[in-house]
Order: sequence, then structure tokens, then C-alpha cells
Amino acid sequence: MTDVPVPVRPARPVAPNAALILVCAALVLSGIHPRERGTWILETFWVMIGLPLAVVLRRRFPLTGLLCALLALHAVVLSVGGHYTYAQVPLGEWLRDGLDLSRNPFDRIGHLMQGFVPAVLVREILVRTSPLRGSRWLAPLTVCACMAFSAFFELLEWWASLIGGDAADAFLATQGDVWDTQWDMFCALIGAVLSLLLLSGVHDRQLDGLAVREVRAHGPGST
Repeated sequence: MTDVPVPVRPARPVAPNAALILVCAALVLSGIHPRERGTWILETFWVMIGLPLAVVLRRRFPLTGLLCALLALHAVVLSVGGHYTYAQVPLGEWLRDGLDLSRNPFDRIGHLMQGFVPAVLVREILVRTSPLRGSRWLAPLTVCACMAFSAFFELLEWWASLIGGDAADAFLATQGDVWDTQWDMFCALIGAVLSLLLLSGVHDRQLDGLAVREVRAHGPGST
């Protein structure tokens, strides 16, 4: 008697579902009695836009588990900063007192994440939609894209300050530092470079695994 091969249904990735639950929970909790509702909206705006976009595109353009985890972590950082305002996050106050710093450093952590996480996002998009995989230009262009977004975000903060005046101080979180904009962009640069140095190998392996799963699920030519 000949055994008939049974088609194996690809396992449903756990990471995207876990990340979705985490982000939704963080966003909802952060929206309960935030210190400043306007600041909360401004800080979590990217989460509100990115979350439904990722859900809509998850079948057409599924993300690697690494990217899902990083995006979820970034969303939590944004949600926490939006709830407390970056200058008043308790974790940052603990770090300030423990390390004898002159300011709450949570804003710096947020901008470090602003480079660290988008670097993997940009890299994933470029690898999967362009001929740049394996090219020596992949890393420099990824960093340039992250810096462009960081600069655009600083412009948004400037526009917010022009429109909101003193009411935008919590969103800016400069804490009296005249070089805050430059520090923010420098932190994003460090984050992007560190991300590429530390995660490129893991990211490539996950991209290979994702390509194999898509071929198994949809047949050759699906990636």
C-alpha cells in the first residue's frame, strides 16, 4: 500500500499575533488618563497609523518575526512616552537619579529606537522589493533613509511648536537643551548603525525562512 503524501499546511507565525496583542494592549492602557491628551495623540499617532496598515498588508507582505518584535517594542516606547510625556516617564527619572544625569533620558532612548527599529524595517523593504540584497549600498541607503525620517520628525516637532506654542513643550521634550534636535538625530544615527551591525545576520536568516514559507504556501514565483 502506497502512502499518499498529505499536504502540510504552513504553521501560522506566532510573532505577528503576539506583537499585535501587545501593541493593542499598550495603546489602550496608555490612552487611559494620560498626563496630556494632546501629547498622547501626537506621540502615538505613528502607532495608530502603522497598526492597521500592518494588519491590512499582513497577507500580501508578511513581516519577519524580528521586525514584528521590534515594531511592537517601538510601539510600547511610543505609548509609554505618550502617556507620561517623555520628560516625566518614571523609568527615565529613575535612570536620571541613579546615573546622576541632568535630564530625563527617556527621550534619548526614544530617538535611539527611532533609528534602531526603522533600520530593520527599511532594510526588509529594500531587500524584498529591490535588487539591493547583497549590495554594498544596502546598509548606507538604509541609514540614509532612517536619517531622513529622523529629520522629518524634527520638522514635525518644529511645526508643532509653531502651531502649539508653549502647549507643545511636552511633545518637544527639550528639557531646556538648546542642542536637543541635534542630539535626537545623533541618537537615531547611532541606533540605525547599531541595528545593522547587530541584527543584519539574524535578519537575513529570517528573510530566507520567510521566502521559503511563502513559496510553500503559494507556490514558486510568489516572492
